[in-house]
Amino acid sequence: MKKRLSLIVKIASVILLLQLCMIPAFAAGTEEQAGSDPIHIVCTIFPEYDWVRSIVGDSEQTEVTLLLDQGVDLHSFQPTAQDIMKIAGCDVFIYVGGQSDAWVEDALKEAVNEEMIVIDLMDVLGDQVKEEKIVEGMEAEEEDGEEGPEYDEHIWLSLKDAATCVNAIAEALAAADEENADTYLANADTYTQEISALDASYQEAIANADKKTILFGDRFPFRYMADDYGLSYYAAFAGCEAETEASFETVIFLADKVDELQLDTILTIEGSDQKIAETINENTKDKNNQILTMNSMQGTTSNDVADGATYLSIMSDNLNVLKEALQ
Repeated sequence: MKKRLSLIVKIASVILLLQLCMIPAFAAGTEEQAGSDPIHIVCTIFPEYDWVRSIVGDSEQTEVTLLLDQGVDLHSFQPTAQDIMKIAGCDVFIYVGGQSDAWVEDALKEAVNEEMIVIDLMDVLGDQVKEEKIVEGMEAEEEDGEEGPEYDEHIWLSLKDAATCVNAIAEALAAADEENADTYLANADTYTQEISALDASYQEAIANADKKTILFGDRFPFRYMADDYGLSYYAAFAGCEAETEASFETVIFLADKVDELQLDTILTIEGSDQKIAETINENTKDKNNQILTMNSMQGTTSNDVADGATYLSIMSDNLNVLKEALQ
């Protein structure tokens, strides 16, 4: 994955060079429209986008853009020239801030709005951000010589961290649009209460669950969630891993864990072909485990939003899956 991230940065740099001649014209247009345009907010991923929509409500003073809107998750996203231009002139830019967002540094160098407010959510969370962890049986990523820890980027899958991010975003929007600041802050307060209520439902459900371990025949982006509620976990890969083929040793280890812990469910994430989960099941004693899917929201698009998807609805669906998996 790290090698691919390096390639993304190089591609972004080339795109930026090609777009230098376009920036002045764009900037001029922006100046001409100043004072009449709504506040333009660019969010890289769906959770940020939905949080912002909940904060601004029905305000006509804001225009919200979801950048990763093609079903591609942040780990494999490669910004286009159009993407970089959207960022260059926006008023508020919100991104996760992990290694997958290495391209952002170059994109921000081309910003034409000197008053742009930039929110790095992993920076907002500070010490709450976790290093990526390899648990027993999980396939480790090959080292490529880079130094320093790799951090788990899936911060939005912690309801507690989500509430912290929502408050930070609301404060930034209030600063960008002082006229509507009270509305944004009030909406954020209402929304974080809803997040806290769902968090309490998670706590109650897991406290009353028969099992306290989940097993993924897939990548595992749910570490923040698992840690929040004291769940143990096993998985084929870490959350940011790009590999999709598990070794025989990994499959057998996970199948043995299913039998040892008497688990009835093997979990996958959205978009999975479930082949690893099926192979794990085939190697268990009874070969009759159900395979369920949890949604990490890494490929959620505006089409899903049009169909009614929200951050809270997806997290509620995940809770229902967890309840069944932990019976």
